[in-house]
Amino acid sequence: MAKFRYVAMDAKGSEVQGTIEAPSQSEAVAAVRARGLFPTKVTQMGSGKSGGGAAAAGGGSGLSMEIKMPKLLQARVKPKQLMVLTRQLATLVDAGLPLLRGLRILLKQEKHPALREALNGMGEAVEGGSTFSEALGQYPKVFDPLFISMVRAGEAGGVLDVVLERLAEFMEKAEKIKNKVKSAMVYPIVVLVAAMGILIFLLTNVIPKFEEIFNDLLEGKALPALTQFVIGVSSFVKSHGLLLIIIIGAIVVVNKLVGKTTSGRTFNDKMRLKMPLFGQLFSKVAIARLTRTLGTLMSSGVPVLQALNIVRDTAGNAVIAGAVQTVHDAVKEGDSMAIPFEQTGVFPGMVVSMVDVGEETGALPEMLVKVADNYDDEVDTAVEGLTSIIEPIMIIVLAVIIGVIVIAMFVPLISIIGSMSA
Repeated sequence: MAKFRYVAMDAKGSEVQGTIEAPSQSEAVAAVRARGLFPTKVTQMGSGKSGGGAAAAGGGSGLSMEIKMPKLLQARVKPKQLMVLTRQLATLVDAGLPLLRGLRILLKQEKHPALREALNGMGEAVEGGSTFSEALGQYPKVFDPLFISMVRAGEAGGVLDVVLERLAEFMEKAEKIKNKVKSAMVYPIVVLVAAMGILIFLLTNVIPKFEEIFNDLLEGKALPALTQFVIGVSSFVKSHGLLLIIIIGAIVVVNKLVGKTTSGRTFNDKMRLKMPLFGQLFSKVAIARLTRTLGTLMSSGVPVLQALNIVRDTAGNAVIAGAVQTVHDAVKEGDSMAIPFEQTGVFPGMVVSMVDVGEETGALPEMLVKVADNYDDEVDTAVEGLTSIIEPIMIIVLAVIIGVIVIAMFVPLISIIGSMSA
């Protein structure tokens, strides 16, 4: 039995190297694939030179098989574009078209260069005998572990069309939630930017002119305390504006750098969940995403421990990811899922109760999807509530700031006009 050295990619797109024994090169490739890896190069050991597969076999030298892998995709694929592609492929497969023909049809109409490259490469891989999940694994920048794992489970169970349909529905609902959160954030951001622009204009252009008028007409008389404060702020902003910008930029950069560390990311995510007004919204979105992902994976036939690992890696929040890791460790030891869900202190009682009932009735995936649907509705309500609350708050804050500036400038003017009348 010959010994082969292989280079492969795992489901996350990381390169893995190792050795394997097999009677032939093709069986070595099959054995590597059986380990859940996607081989890129398989070379027989024990020879000082290596050539192409056929040539090496004829000459008695070391065998070398290199599977062509695509270069790293430069163009980023947006979730919405991948969602549309998945829905189209699910429709084609559900209509009875062979997978390869469906990929070729989508290739003809696809405009995005990265998706075109992926579709073309996947078509060639499937035509060459690879499974669809193996073909997806060659493009980790486009298809995440969640996507690949669900397709692999669908292939194993012979329900690829059903799994693609579930994937399309999952991505559509995830995109819907994301758009709702974005819409909730747009209004306050626009108002805040406009307010900052107006405030900076007043402090740097309008108030300095009032200061000149006061110096000319009051002839050294003391200004009211409020007026002095506003003029002082104006002078500081005008004199040290560049310094303020540098400080703000430095704070943003430091926060980004700290956020890349494990402790910093955990702290930032914890603060995000505790933010006034928006904290509850972020929490509901994270729980809806987690439960829908876990329910979709389990209903597609992905083993629970593997599903929890995927959910942990795609949680998008370090606090939630840590809680999922705790649940994973407990389930691995043989415990039920409901108890560690409760012990983490992250998930509300309703989620814990639904998980408990799902385990008792054997319908955990369905219960998790129902929890996700319920939290989707709560996200809708939270977005509407935020929109109705933020609007008057922003208006009041703007009115107070502008009102203070106006009062500070007109109190001395009233004194000047009174002096002139006398």
